[in-house]
Amino acid sequence: MLDACCSNPLAGAETCELPAPALQRPVRQAAFCDSCGEKGKPVQTQTVKAMLAMSLRAVEDGEYLFCRTPTCPVVYFSADGKQTFTADQLRERVYQKEPQAEEVLVCYCFRHTVGEIRAASPEEHRFILEDINAGIQAGQCACDLRNPQGSCCLGNVRGLIKQYATAG
Repeated sequence: MLDACCSNPLAGAETCELPAPALQRPVRQAAFCDSCGEKGKPVQTQTVKAMLAMSLRAVEDGEYLFCRTPTCPVVYFSADGKQTFTADQLRERVYQKEPQAEEVLVCYCFRHTVGEIRAASPEEHRFILEDINAGIQAGQCACDLRNPQGSCCLGNVRGLIKQYATAG
């Protein structure tokens, strides 16, 4: 039998006084890279699949994390610890793994490199940021798939610009 507030045709107009069932959400445990021991950043499985330069038959369903540690060869690892993928298994070089390499992309959607940002003037830095923002506003950004970290690159670009602006 339905409770009074749930069977009432005007129930939407009233507040049901029944206690809500306790929501049971799965507890996400922090996963740490087996290679370097650092905490991973969650990424979508589609990001991992998009970045791998191998048959996707090798990718198991599950939760994956991104390892940001520059000295660690692992880029992605599964939360259950069963799978790892290294930089040499990816389609793109990874900025977080090679932050000083001139030709490595910092912005994967609009193709801005470490070397370009390093050599740029303050005016050119503004242009780079405006270019990225315009692309984002136009809906041309796909950082969730094109950026190995699975999220927006703008923070990385701004950080690199700030690093070179204070160093110069």
